[in-house]
Amino acid sequence: MLILGIETSCDETSVAIVRNGREIVSNVIFSQDKLHRPFGGVVPEIACRAHLESIIGIIHCAITEAEVKCTDIDAIAVVNSPGLIGSLLIGVTAAKTLSMAFNIPLIAVHHLHAHIYANNLEHDAIPYPAVSLVVSGGHTTLFLSERETQHVVLGETIDDAAGEAFDKVAKILGLGYPGGSVIDQLAKQGNRKAIPFPRAYLGKDSLDFSFSGLKTAVLYHVKGQDQNRSQTSLKNTMDIADISASFQEAVIDVLVHKTVAASKIHHARSILIGGGVAANSRLREKFQEISREIRLPVYCPSRELCTDNAAMVAGLAYWKYSEGNISDLRMEANPS
Repeated sequence: MLILGIETSCDETSVAIVRNGREIVSNVIFSQDKLHRPFGGVVPEIACRAHLESIIGIIHCAITEAEVKCTDIDAIAVVNSPGLIGSLLIGVTAAKTLSMAFNIPLIAVHHLHAHIYANNLEHDAIPYPAVSLVVSGGHTTLFLSERETQHVVLGETIDDAAGEAFDKVAKILGLGYPGGSVIDQLAKQGNRKAIPFPRAYLGKDSLDFSFSGLKTAVLYHVKGQDQNRSQTSLKNTMDIADISASFQEAVIDVLVHKTVAASKIHHARSILIGGGVAANSRLREKFQEISREIRLPVYCPSRELCTDNAAMVAGLAYWKYSEGNISDLRMEANPS
C-alpha cells in the first residue's frame, strides 16, 4: 500500500511516499531556515507564503523521485494538528484536493504522534507500552504510547518548549537562528559543570516541564542587571562554550529525569524519542547511557527523521488506515 504524506505544520514543506507503513520510497523536504534567519525565529506569514509557493513543486518532486504514478497512490495523509494555522491550511488544502481528484481516502495525522512514529520507520518490533518524549521548538511533551496509534499525554511544558529555550539562549549569546545545532556544537568544546544553572523539576510527582526559568538564569548570568550589554563584549569576556554546555546539560538532565520517571511509573517496555531536539548529540548520548543503566531500550530516529518530515506522517497513516480511522473533506486544520 502506497500512502502520500504531507507535512506543513511549521516551517518545513515536506511530501513523502511510504509503502506499507515502513518503506520510505521518497521523502522530499524544503526547509525555510534561510527565510526566517534574519528575523531570529519563524514568522507565520512568511512560513505560510513559502508553503503556498512550494507545495505543488514538492508534491511533483516526491512522486517523480518515487517513480510512481498518481494512480498508484492508495491514500493521502496530512498533518492537520497542531501547528501554525496558516501553514497547516496549505497542507490540508493540498491533501483534500488530491484526495478528491483521485478519489482516494484522506487520513488526518497528529504532528506529535507522527514524530513518535518516526522510530517505527527504522526499528522493527518496538515493544509497547512505551513512554514517548517529543521534544522540539514548539513542543515538549511526554506520552504513554500503548501502540503506534494510541498516545495519552502524561506531561508537557508549562511555558517554553525545550527547542524554544535553545533558540532564545542562542539569541542571548549572539549565535543566530536556529540555535539548537550551534549550541550542540559549541557545547562539545565546553565544560558541562562550569555553571550550575537551575533544573526545574516542578515537584516530586510532576511530569510537566518548565524552561523559562533556565532561560532567564542564562540571561542574568550573561548580562547581569545590564540587559543592554552587547554580545560583542560577551564574546570577549566569557566562555560561550561553557555557557552552552552548562545550559544544554541542564535541559537534558530534566528531559531524561522526567522520561525515566514516567517509564517507571507506567511500567514501560521501551522509551521513544522524537522531534527536532532529538537530533542533539548530547541528548542521544545521555539517553543511551541511561538505557544501559535502567536496562530499558531507548529508540531515537536518525537525525534526518528527527526534523519535520512527511515520511513519518505517511508511515503512521498506514496504521490509522488499517484501523479504519479515515477522515473526509470536512476535516479541518487545528492549531492546538
